[in-house]
Amino acid sequence: MKEQNVAKSYAKALYDLGLEQKVDVAGDLTKLTETINQSNQLENLLFLSVFTIEEKIDVLKKVTAKLGLSSLTTTFIQFLIDEERISLLPLIFKNLMVIDDHQKGFLRGTIEGNESEIPQDVANKLKSFIEKRIGMKTELTYVKNEQMTAGYRVTVEDLQLDASVDNQLNKLKEQVLND
Repeated sequence: MKEQNVAKSYAKALYDLGLEQKVDVAGDLTKLTETINQSNQLENLLFLSVFTIEEKIDVLKKVTAKLGLSSLTTTFIQFLIDEERISLLPLIFKNLMVIDDHQKGFLRGTIEGNESEIPQDVANKLKSFIEKRIGMKTELTYVKNEQMTAGYRVTVEDLQLDASVDNQLNKLKEQVLND
């Protein structure tokens, strides 16, 4: 919980600095995160403690220059390395993307079901219902959940709508047992 709060604070501060300096820090961190995810060597170098801070910063400068990242983003990542808090980068990235999505007026979420893919008309109805309910645009991604019997579960941040058969059966079971 403490790490989550620290990551959220860093994300908010970095986002605010980005707005102030007119820097797309969300875009910068997306590029960097994608690069790290594509290279096990870079991930090991940045996140394992077997490398010195100087080695990490030297490689970081080369990577950020090649990616064309802003000095704000580069300085921030150097700060995380110097303070031995680079392990927070994935959480910071996640929090920063949520802040960026909110600023752009939309939210991301998931639709879960047991089918390999969701029919487009059902996805559209669910999206429309959620958007009316929360008053913001949403971007929903479908995820297959083999644990579900039938139906769908939609999760957008802390809102969850569960229209699964499993949920209906659990509610019926509780009602019968409580009567």
